[in-house]
Amino acid sequence: MKANQKTQKSQLGVIANSRILSGIKVLDLTRYLSGPQATLYLADLGADVVRVDDPKRGDPAATAPPFFGPNGVSLTRQTDEDLGIAYLKRGRGKKSITIDLKSADGLMLFKQLASKADVIVENFRVGVTKRLGVNYEALHEVNPGLIYCSITGFGNDGPEQDRKAYDLMVQASAGIMSVTGDPDGLAYKTGSPISDGISGTFAVLGILAALFHRTKTGMGQFIDVSMTDCLTALIYDEPWDCYDDLGLPVRQGNRIMRFSPFNTYQAANGVVAMGAATNADWVNLLTLMGREELKLDNDFMDPGWRIVNNAKVDAVIAEWAEKLPVEKIVERCAHRGIPCSPVRSVLELQSWPQLQQRNLLQSVTHPKLPKATGPLGANFPLKFSFADTTNNIPAAGHGEHTTSVIKDWLGKDADFGNPIQPIRRDSNKDKR
Repeated sequence: MKANQKTQKSQLGVIANSRILSGIKVLDLTRYLSGPQATLYLADLGADVVRVDDPKRGDPAATAPPFFGPNGVSLTRQTDEDLGIAYLKRGRGKKSITIDLKSADGLMLFKQLASKADVIVENFRVGVTKRLGVNYEALHEVNPGLIYCSITGFGNDGPEQDRKAYDLMVQASAGIMSVTGDPDGLAYKTGSPISDGISGTFAVLGILAALFHRTKTGMGQFIDVSMTDCLTALIYDEPWDCYDDLGLPVRQGNRIMRFSPFNTYQAANGVVAMGAATNADWVNLLTLMGREELKLDNDFMDPGWRIVNNAKVDAVIAEWAEKLPVEKIVERCAHRGIPCSPVRSVLELQSWPQLQQRNLLQSVTHPKLPKATGPLGANFPLKFSFADTTNNIPAAGHGEHTTSVIKDWLGKDADFGNPIQPIRRDSNKDKR
């Protein structure tokens, strides 16, 4: 019995150190944020991610400010070793090869690699991959099991498919700017490029689903990821089309239309976010504030009335909160189970014990300065009981792995002049 338990523990140790996507080969044709975030997550999960860089230009993020190098951080390159901070974060765990896709030899080499790949991710404008000859239809011919993920601003069809888009334009197009900001002021984008992050995350979801589908059918497929679609899908849990009928403005500031109170409030030494999503929350908050008399007020006990008359509700809480320090408000709310949080600055996150316990933030490593403490980057945010998502591999140098990837993927004696034969898959056994 003890021997069996020892064996089981040993097996669990092996499983715990496993990488979920170990053995999955990914060709990365992406730039900027939406695509590189998707492939970063794939690398975190253990995929062999190979970034395909232009021989002359490389990844634009590597030469874009702000930089980190031997002299620290700066907005201008002070040394040849200075690299863009965004590149150091997004390039972790990936390899880099250089291929001129506009040359016949480069295109042939890329197709050789595509014949061995499981996944290709690109975020070019619609039509670019077809002009280069690396679109899904062309590569499906050499690898029917290929999963090809395309991330664009508006999708691969529709009247606006050809338009160039960055996060700001997508936030504007998808409507989130129209509902963000002070109700009486101008529309604002969110503080971070949320449409890039969301579409990159949805791309990973699609790729994982397609990989699972391939294990059952042997078939690859094309995944069309629209940044606008992803952002719209995320925000449309709200009943925006009903706001007029309800007599409510769509721009609610920090509020959610369904709850009142639900806002930020000035405390004696900072700001807190607080909300009551249930009747129990509201009753507990009234007790905490010493406003027992409002429990007998039919208006204040009616959620619908509170939503319409939110300003009156906020005034009650603001009068109470402004006299207390943030720490006391948070402590007292926690004691009564009322949702509440200090409004932390992004700089305060690194000293927050909760995130420290979760080991979410770590210094990124410069490939030429392994002992230097670099800017903070986020680790993969999901925790698995039997899988490792650690990614401490620094971003690669331009074309650093060209020779080794060709050797590993195509074989030492690969003959790039030979015609490429389509890969056939056993629908029941995917050996790669």
